[in-house]
Amino acid sequence: MKELWRKWDSISLIKRILVFLVFGAVLGIIFPNIDGTSPISWIGTLGDLFVSALRSVAPVLVFFLVLSSLANAKGDGSMKTIIVLYVVATFLAAVVAVIGSFLFPIEITLADAATEQSSPEGIAEVLSSLILSIVANPVDALMNANYLGILAWAVLLGIALRAATDTTKGVFASISEAVNTVVRWIIGLAPFGVFGLVYTAVSENGIEIFTEYGALLALLVGCMAVVALGTNAIISFVCIRKNPYPLLLRTLRESGLTAFFTRSSAANIPVNMELCRKLKLNKDTYSVSIPLGATINMGGAAVTITVMTMAACNTLGITVDIPTAIVLSVLAAAGACGASGVAGGSLLLIPLACSLFGIDNSIAMQIVGVGFIIGVIQDSCETAINSSTDVLFTASAEYRTWRKQGKAVDFGEWEK
Repeated sequence: MKELWRKWDSISLIKRILVFLVFGAVLGIIFPNIDGTSPISWIGTLGDLFVSALRSVAPVLVFFLVLSSLANAKGDGSMKTIIVLYVVATFLAAVVAVIGSFLFPIEITLADAATEQSSPEGIAEVLSSLILSIVANPVDALMNANYLGILAWAVLLGIALRAATDTTKGVFASISEAVNTVVRWIIGLAPFGVFGLVYTAVSENGIEIFTEYGALLALLVGCMAVVALGTNAIISFVCIRKNPYPLLLRTLRESGLTAFFTRSSAANIPVNMELCRKLKLNKDTYSVSIPLGATINMGGAAVTITVMTMAACNTLGITVDIPTAIVLSVLAAAGACGASGVAGGSLLLIPLACSLFGIDNSIAMQIVGVGFIIGVIQDSCETAINSSTDVLFTASAEYRTWRKQGKAVDFGEWEK
């Protein structure tokens, strides 16, 4: 059994995931589960278990990793750069979405049913939600995966423990390493998790989900592709002054692929942590930047909010001028950064952006309903961009710091 496991583990994780991905898609087509009668519907449980395991371990991982890093070590000064990259990239994503909507204006037939969830009434509500998340009870933050609250308490306790004895610091370092080991075990099961997730997506939604509202979906995915391969690459190049695509494509392959199927930035935190370790980045930096990125680095969400709002304007015959488009980009970026603190994510921030043009909330919620229809693909692409760029910008900022300090860097390690 051990020999079999060693052979399994010797195969590249990405290769294993791709094989099981194709296998799951084929089974989803052969054994559709649209009416709930598939004899192999139990396969979907593998995906549910994988996502649940990632979501369960992520809050504990973030808490102890951040706490231990701050208590035991020194950062390299990259965090300020990373935060700037997060904010700039999110704003530029909204700008790309505005330009795309001008070039390819989309009108949609509004859905009959709107979501029953409530959306924020203003940017003040989003900011208020963020602040309340930061000062949440630490136990409650861990139980509800409130990463802003977890980060805040981990940072405070980590700073306080800097004055503790080496023995005490060592205890938390050992706990952090133990949680990391558990995470690596879970990630090793990713092929089976992706297998279940892909089967569920294909078997339950059928081929129709890939064609309905095709033009709107094409615009969304197109804008996200421009952001992922265009603006993000430019931002990375400014930092590293080298061809950014080897690093960018690696983050998309090893982080974005998993995030596409889990559809959860929070669930992908352990995956990103492991990728940062493979890239030999500073643990003290990425232990903070990765969970922070899962909260505020939301380029994909900014694209969704902007494109859907522009589609609403086109449908209602509302003319959007350049100054208003710029304001929309700022509003979408600010709202996207707060998406994780609002129930329902980016789709429920669409009414907030629509309010800029005086669009009635009942109509805006119908736009949200359309978003849920195409959400299987839209949300997957959005999460893939959001999560993979957490690693991209963390690595880019750290390399920039190394370059300024005159450190020798083996860039080839990042290209493997």
